[in-house]
Formats: sequence, structure tokens, C-alpha cells
Amino acid sequence: MRYATGGGLTAEDRDRRERIRQEAAHLFEQGVSNREVAAGLRVTERSVERWRRVWKAGGVAGLRSRGPTSRCRLDEEQLRALEAVLDRGPAASGWVDERWT
Repeated sequence: MRYATGGGLTAEDRDRRERIRQEAAHLFEQGVSNREVAAGLRVTERSVERWRRVWKAGGVAGLRSRGPTSRCRLDEEQLRALEAVLDRGPAASGWVDERWT
């Protein structure tokens, strides 16, 4: 599975997600329904449906994380500038409330 630029996750978070997908694969092998897998792992049924499709096509290996889809294209200075804008929040950038979208 891939998440753009790591999905904004720490290595620990990525490992946790990996373990959840592997547990889902184990449940698929036991014939557990998507609804039961989702409830048991506290994820959406939509995620489970996607994982099951990947699992059917590529087995457990298909569910393993392959890391970010590409490297970050921002240099260190650009990353610091972006972080500063994000830290100030949406309202400081002209949004009417504290939501970016």
C-alpha cells in the first residue's frame, strides 16, 4: 500500500498501520466479513474493502507498505516556510475559519 509523502505519518504510525493491514489479512484468511474486520480493527469498511481487493490480487505481500510514492520535492528552506505558514493556521492565511478547506 502507498501513502503520498508517507501520509504525514511517523515511522511508528506507519508501523501501526502495517500491523493493522496484516491483521486484516489474517482475518480474511479466516473468512471474516468486511463488516466484522472493520469493527474489530476500528477502521472503515471502505478501507477493508480496498485491502481485501489488494489481498486477493497480491496476498499478504500486496498489503505491505512500499513507502512514500516519491521523495519530497521541497528543499529544507521551503519546508521551514511551509511549516511556519501551517503553524500560523488557516485564518492567518485569509481563510474565514480554522479549516484549510
